[in-house]
Parts: sequence; structure tokens; C-alpha cells
Amino acid sequence: MLDYAGLEALAAVLREGSFERAARRLHVTPSAVSQRIKQLEERAGQVLVQRGSPCTGTDAGRRLWLHLEQVRLLENELRRAHPDLLAGSDAPAPTLRLAVNADSLATWFMDAMADFTAGGNELLDLRIDDQDHTGERLRRGEVIAAVTASAAAIAGCNTWPLGHMRYVAAASPAFAARHFADGVTAAALARTPVMVYDAKDRLIDRWLQAHGLATRAHAPRHLLPSEFGYVRACEVGMGWGMHPAALIAGQLARGTLVPLLDGAGLDVPLYWAHPRNAQQSLARLTQCVMAAARHWLDAP
Repeated sequence: MLDYAGLEALAAVLREGSFERAARRLHVTPSAVSQRIKQLEERAGQVLVQRGSPCTGTDAGRRLWLHLEQVRLLENELRRAHPDLLAGSDAPAPTLRLAVNADSLATWFMDAMADFTAGGNELLDLRIDDQDHTGERLRRGEVIAAVTASAAAIAGCNTWPLGHMRYVAAASPAFAARHFADGVTAAALARTPVMVYDAKDRLIDRWLQAHGLATRAHAPRHLLPSEFGYVRACEVGMGWGMHPAALIAGQLARGTLVPLLDGAGLDVPLYWAHPRNAQQSLARLTQCVMAAARHWLDAP
């Protein structure tokens, strides 16, 4: 039988990043939190918390934290369906840690969150990462579910195809006229400033390769990890960039952004993944995610 007081202490330390903040959250002393973690580690026979600033979980520590979140979800569902069975329980609303890419969050995933939170009391804790890296967060036990671009199987997880997100290479009309007066060629692209979301962003490279425009030369790159800022930077002529078609539909209609090459988009497949043993507790969230994806994304 797991020590759930110890698991609560573990979750608080990993969520807050320190024993002191965890103690304030649990309304106990830091020494009490430390003692609970020590007893849990002794029972587990291994280190669960890497002490530091901030404190982080070992692989086993993250797995136990994820287990506690699943238990809270199941209890919450039971409380909703049969309130008489848990009468007098004042357990806090469960928090679901999810990994999602910024482009999904800026478009279709917001609808999924709104639908899900409107139908229950669960809280969401979103971790933003590149779509090619969100699956790794799920694999490490940092989150309970993820939107990912990887179709590769994740051990112990179920994966569903969501559809394709369409990307368009676009820039302001003035920028396009200035840099591509003689056409959008590999040579012109290699010397033209481009907007990149962050160091993990490979959409530009994938688009160049898909359309035979890649060269050994690397174009000057601005890094701007903000959805609004990224689009705005392209509108004002800082560089060209890869944009979700749904996100810049208004700019394309108004003409403040224009495609570099008509009809030359990039389709990125997206998937929804979570641990198999969490399928029951995440059923409603999965339904909300799938419904939003059907509305926004191209069919898988």
C-alpha cells in the first residue's frame, strides 16, 4: 500500500520546486515534508527527489507523482458520479499536467480546454513545447497527456491521430517584394532573414526541404517565442515565417501577410497520447480534444 501522505509531499515538492514552498502549501513544517519524503524514499528503495534549486523528480519520482494525479482524477470522477460515497471529503480539484505545442494552443486546443473546464472542476497545468518534443515529456512522466507530432509508439501509452495542421510560409507584401523580386529561390532564401519560434523549431527547415529550397547556407534567423509576437514580426517586415493557416487567415484576407509560394504549404500531423492506465480518468478530456481537432484540423 502506497503512503499517500508521502505522495502528497512528493507532489508538492516537485510542483513548488522546494521543500519550503511545499511546506507552506501543505500547512506543515519543512522538516515534516522532508521526513515524509525520506520515509517514501526508504519504502521505494531509491531516490525520488533531486535536491537543488529547483528540486526535481527522478524518473521514479515523476512516475509516482503521475500515479497520484491519476488517483485524484478517479476519485474526482467517483465523487461526481456518487457523491454519497465520498460524503464529507474536501479533496481539492485535481490538476492535469498537459504538454502542447504553442501553435495548437493558439488555435484549436483552446476550444478543447474551454469545453473540458466548462464540464467539470478539474484544473489544467499546461507545459508548452515544440510538437516534436512534447511526446518526450509524456515519456518521462512529466505530464499525463500530450499533443505531439510523433506517430512513434510511446511505451505504455495510447495514441490517437488528430489530423493535420496546415502551415503557410508568409511575409509582409513589402518584405516579399524587397527580398524576392526575382522569385523565391533557394539562393534568395539563404540570405533573407527568417523568423524562428525557438531553438527547437524545425518547421522552416522542413518546409525548405519539402519544396527543394534547402541549401548548406543558413539564413539569418530571429528567435521569437511568442505566437502574437511572431505573427506581428512578420507583418512589420522583420522576416518571413511559418504560420498555422488558421491563425493568419485574417492577415491573409486583409493582405498584411502574403504566401511566399502559392499552394506550397506544410502539413504537420498531430496526435493525442496518454498512459493506457489513465484512459478511463481522461475519457472526457480526450472527447473534448478529439471534438476540437475535428473542427479545426484537416482529417488524418
